Amino acid sequence: MQKRDKIFSRKRPEVAPFDFNHEVASVFDDMVSRSIPFYNEIHKMILDVAKFELPTHARIYDLGCSTGHTILALEQEAQILDRHFSYVGVDSSAPMIAVCHKKLKARGVGDFTLTQSKIEDVTIQNANMVILNYTLQFISPKNRLTLLKKIVRGLDPKGIVILSEKIKNQNCHIQELTTKLYYDFKKRNGYSELEIAQKREALENVLIPWTQEKNLMLLKNAGLKNISMLFKWYNFASFIGYK
Repeated sequence: MQKRDKIFSRKRPEVAPFDFNHEVASVFDDMVSRSIPFYNEIHKMILDVAKFELPTHARIYDLGCSTGHTILALEQEAQILDRHFSYVGVDSSAPMIAVCHKKLKARGVGDFTLTQSKIEDVTIQNANMVILNYTLQFISPKNRLTLLKKIVRGLDPKGIVILSEKIKNQNCHIQELTTKLYYDFKKRNGYSELEIAQKREALENVLIPWTQEKNLMLLKNAGLKNISMLFKWYNFASFIGYK
């Protein structure tokens, strides 16, 4: 049973920058399911891409693997399809890696490697798919293109990148509207005004979103082809690109 996210439920005299620490790792699955719209549907989309686009034996990198939700979903799909996927999970947070390792072992996932590291420092080799689910938004903007180019170099000739991000809108009025709509979504999922406000403050200058246009241009400039936005809900989007 998921532990309920109550991290920001009490008034704090000072809100520290958001950190993927032990406290966050212990409630992360609940946090993302209540904070990211269509979180499960986005994973179904990734599974569909894997089903139709990946070979029988595929090597998949999950950069910012957090607690392993994506890897577990892919492994369940691989078993249904009678395929063999090997996984490389990378996360800079030691608590996240610890939770991920425990979950993958408990679910019987065999062929995986987990690495605690900044994703900028990881070597990508012979990757059929690289997934960045709400990861790039936490990387310094000045380092994003360099990282994406490195990922593309490590892709198999027919490799795929899937990027999911929180995005912002170029139009100030639409940006304000989508922010209101998003916070209303969080309220419907049980978050209070205080929780929303304090988490927003914690994420300030930690999570730096780009527009959908800028994310598409980033993928193009990194050397990917056949680039498209696969999903969008207000201020969240998922993109795909092929080598």
